[in-house]
Amino acid sequence: MTEQTAARVTGVLNVAIPVQDHDRALDFYRNTLGLEVRRDAAFGPGLRWVEVAPAGALTTIALAPLPEGKTGGVDTAIRLGTADAAAAHAELRARGVDVDAELLRLPGVPPMFSLRDPEGNTLYIVEAP
Repeated sequence: MTEQTAARVTGVLNVAIPVQDHDRALDFYRNTLGLEVRRDAAFGPGLRWVEVAPAGALTTIALAPLPEGKTGGVDTAIRLGTADAAAAHAELRARGVDVDAELLRLPGVPPMFSLRDPEGNTLYIVEAP
């Protein structure tokens, strides 16, 4: 049995995606993916912190400032849930989002696909039961 301490982790507050253009990123995550804005604040000279999330979600996605000298376009490893992966894939593709050509369907794994945001960051949409 492990001893409980005051430093015990109690949850995942947010995960971060590095972005260079907060306005462009915010437009995509809010207006294309349908996430709601939970926070949009300056936190230093020329720095902006934006958090978005699906309605009702506890964990947010932070659209974090891209570190100086770094390039974007990372595999975030973030999986977003949907009730119908095929419908989400078709809708996003029709809206011009950079999505995989096909839905991934493997035995024992829910249908899923990946997409790239306007900064080249990869996320995944997974059908949730």
